[in-house]
Amino acid sequence: MGEIKEHTHFDFGELTEREKYKLLIGTVIPRPIALVTTVDRNGQPNAGPFSFFNVLTHDPAIVAIGVENYADMRFKDTARNIRETGEFTVHICDDAMVEEMEICAIKFGPDVNELDEAGLHTVPGTMVKSPRILEAPAALECRRYMTLELSPAREIILGQVVGVHVRSDAVNPANLHIDQMKMDAVGRLGGHSYTRTRDQFDKVTLAPSQWAGGSSRRSVQK
Repeated sequence: MGEIKEHTHFDFGELTEREKYKLLIGTVIPRPIALVTTVDRNGQPNAGPFSFFNVLTHDPAIVAIGVENYADMRFKDTARNIRETGEFTVHICDDAMVEEMEICAIKFGPDVNELDEAGLHTVPGTMVKSPRILEAPAALECRRYMTLELSPAREIILGQVVGVHVRSDAVNPANLHIDQMKMDAVGRLGGHSYTRTRDQFDKVTLAPSQWAGGSSRRSVQK
């Protein structure tokens, strides 16, 4: 058991928006990064990374992306395109494509193709219209399931995964095992920091019948 240390409490009702943001991104770590591609109603592609992202359930297969739009209620390109087409593709970012992913984070205008600026290679989507980035180790093709509007400038987009592309050297088609070392995914920390996923360990959860030490553990008095 690790050493028990003091904790500092923060009442979110007394904090500013920026203060809450700093505490959340510094404590909820690491966060997976979704490099999301979309197209607008005219077929113009767009790409942008989001670290308020995760998979929520497998049946139905749902991923969630938190999108902060503009304070004047204008949608960012990703949110607007998903509203117009109902489709998007989530790419898992590996260590090799961090620089390209960061270029896609630059706030270009809607007429700029971030994929071209970053030098990323794409092919048309298989089950959706949004392009698939070939450099990414995995891509989840999604259709919008619902959008939760939390405020005029913030929404959570739920997408139902309709198909997944995994780089062939990182997956065993026979048993669907993903080689996570070959995925080499990166995660987001607080501030400008990232982390790699190469430091891994296994820990198997015991069945109740296998647990013999519960009664001998020290209880923590409040």
